[in-house]
Amino acid sequence: MVDDIADDHPGGPQEKLALLDPWRTEIESLYSGTPSHSAVLALREPVRRFHLRREDLLAVIDGMAMDARNEMVRPSDAALILYCDRVAAAVGRSTLRIFGLSGLDDLACHLGLALQLTNILRDLNEDAGRGRLYLPNESLLAHGILDQAPDAVLAHPALPALCADLAARARTEFSAAAAILCAHRQKALRPVALMASLYLRLLDRLEESGWASPIRLSLWDRLSRVLRWMILSPPWDSLKDKSPSPRTR
Repeated sequence: MVDDIADDHPGGPQEKLALLDPWRTEIESLYSGTPSHSAVLALREPVRRFHLRREDLLAVIDGMAMDARNEMVRPSDAALILYCDRVAAAVGRSTLRIFGLSGLDDLACHLGLALQLTNILRDLNEDAGRGRLYLPNESLLAHGILDQAPDAVLAHPALPALCADLAARARTEFSAAAAILCAHRQKALRPVALMASLYLRLLDRLEESGWASPIRLSLWDRLSRVLRWMILSPPWDSLKDKSPSPRTR
């Protein structure tokens, strides 16, 4: 719901922020009183049962506020990492608690950053259509890309090299997440490992396409990986064997 406000509401930044603020109030009420919205009321039992943290739920709203304020155009590297933590790693921290794995915040941090960087590479054109450009300013400057307009950046001849660098960074984060997954090898982590594998495959496809956006995994590509892991091998072994470095041509 908060994502829809940031992405799809026709109003400007102030109107979007005004619509996000009541959700913060609802989350605060979830922990200190009685919320009124049905979606937040439904969170009462999960919060009690799985000890979901207020700061993780509020972080998601804070991430949507960054989008609503139009901050995500050539953000600094620090701002991009903060954004990824709020919209991806915070969700991972809550998810791991639901899986009964509350001590793996490092896994949520590494995998959340890896998944979101992959999403950024996948959605370059879609984000540009919303006037957004999540590529970090430091990387753009390092590749000599000075344009501010997202469409101009996407047309720049240095863009593929920048995308390759960002993909290498994502692979480093995938590798760090894989090391944690391989160290624990708990059944509850299988869905996490499966998601990591699917996104690694998506990253491969993006690289093979020359960063043509959008790229989506086929139904067969997804099902084949699920079936292979269910029948042939545990997911952590596949992740452990996956090279984290960029593919050479």
